[in-house]
Amino acid sequence: MTNLPPPAEELRFLDAELRQLDVRRATLLRRRAWLVHTLQATAARQPALGPGTAPVGPPAGTGAAARRPEATAPGVQNVLLVLGGVLLTIAAIAFTLVSWGHLGIAGRALVLGALTVGALGAPVALLRRGLRSTAEAVAALGTALTVLDAYALHEVAFPGTDGAGYTATASAVLAALWAVYGVRLGLRHPLPLAVATAHLPLLLGAIAVGAGPYTLTAVSLATAAGGTAVALRAALLPVRIVAVTGALGTGAAGVLSAGWLCWSASGPGPAARAAALLLVAAALALVAGRFVPRPEISVGAAFAAGLCVVAGAGGVLRVTVPGEWTVPGCLACAIALLATERTRLHHPLRQGLVRASAAVQGFAVLWTLPLVAGCVLGPAVRGAHPWSGTPRDFRDAVFAGLPRPPYAGTAPLVLAVVAAVLVVAGHRTARRPAVTVAAPVLGWAAALVLPVVLQLPYAAGLVAHAVVVAAALFFAVRFGRADKRPSPPSLTALLLALVTSVGLALVSLASEPATIAVLGTLTVLFAAAGLRPGPAPFAAPAALCHATALACAIGASAGRPPHHTALLVLVVPAVAALIASRTGGSRTGGSRTGGSRTGGSRTGGSRTGGSRATVPVEVAGAAAGLLALALAAPEPPMLALVLSLCGAVAAATALRPERRAAGWAAAALFLLATWVRLAAWDVAAPEAYTLPVTGPALIVGLLRRRRDAAVSSWTAYGSGLAVTLVPSLLAAWDDQHWLRPLALGVAALAVTLAGARHRLQAPLVLGPGVLALVALHELTPYLAQVVGALPRWAPPAVAGLVLLVLGATYEQRLRDARRLREALGRLG
Repeated sequence: MTNLPPPAEELRFLDAELRQLDVRRATLLRRRAWLVHTLQATAARQPALGPGTAPVGPPAGTGAAARRPEATAPGVQNVLLVLGGVLLTIAAIAFTLVSWGHLGIAGRALVLGALTVGALGAPVALLRRGLRSTAEAVAALGTALTVLDAYALHEVAFPGTDGAGYTATASAVLAALWAVYGVRLGLRHPLPLAVATAHLPLLLGAIAVGAGPYTLTAVSLATAAGGTAVALRAALLPVRIVAVTGALGTGAAGVLSAGWLCWSASGPGPAARAAALLLVAAALALVAGRFVPRPEISVGAAFAAGLCVVAGAGGVLRVTVPGEWTVPGCLACAIALLATERTRLHHPLRQGLVRASAAVQGFAVLWTLPLVAGCVLGPAVRGAHPWSGTPRDFRDAVFAGLPRPPYAGTAPLVLAVVAAVLVVAGHRTARRPAVTVAAPVLGWAAALVLPVVLQLPYAAGLVAHAVVVAAALFFAVRFGRADKRPSPPSLTALLLALVTSVGLALVSLASEPATIAVLGTLTVLFAAAGLRPGPAPFAAPAALCHATALACAIGASAGRPPHHTALLVLVVPAVAALIASRTGGSRTGGSRTGGSRTGGSRTGGSRTGGSRATVPVEVAGAAAGLLALALAAPEPPMLALVLSLCGAVAAATALRPERRAAGWAAAALFLLATWVRLAAWDVAAPEAYTLPVTGPALIVGLLRRRRDAAVSSWTAYGSGLAVTLVPSLLAAWDDQHWLRPLALGVAALAVTLAGARHRLQAPLVLGPGVLALVALHELTPYLAQVVGALPRWAPPAVAGLVLLVLGATYEQRLRDARRLREALGRLG
């Protein structure tokens, strides 16, 4: 005989089996509905079959002939149930709020009690029949009725109680009832609803007893802790979602409140209490992050915890130390968080704390940004008032006319500490290239603002910034690569040196001796750095720019006018041309060897570092030349001299094989110099301006035709002849004297004879054309007299006769014109 269990145990066993069968039956019903829907969709898409073929479709009784439904049976069921539950809930609310007064106390209690008991008890019978969705809908109505019961109980039995206290008690009771009800019946919605309602009792109770902000903040954090515990322990997804949402909401409110209390406290005691609340929030975040299975959530929780710790410490420091030490204190706390990297803490938590430390360090650097920006941009204001007098200290020289940032005394310390942390951490991070760039920038910023913060004397501040420039250039030279482009750290150091030098030059404008000394020092420093091939493309042009400014300063200091200073500025283009001649065209091999490559590079033709500096040096020299021209422009004689000297520099540059095109610039400069000199002498004859162009142009054309006989005479001589003949013809047409027309006619005749001698088309067209126009100009008075003597009918008669003759011999004239064009075409 088999031993049978006790009746109570066997009953529980049978109930469990029945519930499993109900769940299995519901699953099979959903699967059947899906299969029916799939077969119906297949039948709707099946094309018409030909005669004699049997249609293939779903089994009989599945409704294959019916149209495809637009909604599934479970969807229709859910819509109906939800709508029914909502309507019943609305009806119950309307009854409670509107029709409540029409019933007595017994009637009210009887109606609401009967409805609530019926709504909460009906799901038991519905679950036994397998109607789970209907049971969920009816149970939802029952939970809504319990809320109405609580409201009715307050209105009838406890009308004088405090609303917040009663709501706190009612929400706690309802949350407990819904949790027990959901667990006992296995329903889905009561448990999430209970968890959501459980976030209210503590907070409402604290409000009811008149708790202060610190107590309310602690209650919010406690509620968040409870929600976190439920989220970590719950097995159902809806419960976890509700618990996480509630925990995040109440936790964020508690953290924000604690942060505000901490940073607005008036004394150490209140700040310490608020900081303790922030520490509690940080501990809660760390515990939650430790047991969360997803690493990214753990990292975020640890990040928030780190920020809470630093915020609490900073709030306490704000009321215990001077204001300028608050940010350094927060920075120290952030650096202390990095010590967790060497502990056995969970890896995602360590990663989050390190990110929190990095974020705080970034905020600290942003705090110093106004001071750094003022030190970089402030000297530009000084440029508007040069040599206005030596300032009291270096801070007044830098922040001339600009507001000074408050609490900036510890900015250098903050920048230096963050730079040191980056240097130390750079060896253990995968982003080492970025660290090698960021650390020097922060160190440079610390050194830049230090003289301003210390309020050093003016001369000492200039020396300190000059030392910064020298250190940056040394770093660029020390860590540069001579055979390649500058490395990122070297390039960063060069840019920082350039920025510092510009600011230093502008600050030095306050005093005349300081300006000359600083510009001379900068010129020497950058020239020394430009001797190395790596930084040469940046340092050499910078040296030339500072030398240009030095020349202008020396001229102004000597009391010379600007057009005299232009001669001193011209030394810079000459030096630039000399430097470019030493570096330009320098190659590792004299020529390419068949284009072959050795080790991935061409054996000849790769430029060295010096040749990379050629173009920047030439550009800097050209800019200095333009400045000299601008300075000399008010005085035409001096401008002519400056143009001639610039032409000499361009001609010297054109001697290099790779800069032959500079010869055109030299010719243009010489020509402009000639024209300016003639204009200064009040020379009005156009030949004085055009003959200096015609002579060289004709010589260049002759040399070109000797090298290449196929060059057209228009290309070789056309422009040179037209430059003189056309302006002279225009001048001669208005000239009342005989000398200019005679000379122009003789010149045109000579050009015509030369063109005939050498059979050149351009001289044969330009020379006769100019000669004919000169002759017409000379005969114009006589023609005017003849026309005045003739009767008025004579010109029309002559014109008509000419037209008749031309019309009679039109074909012959066309043939003669064609022959003339062919003859001219055979000329050169």
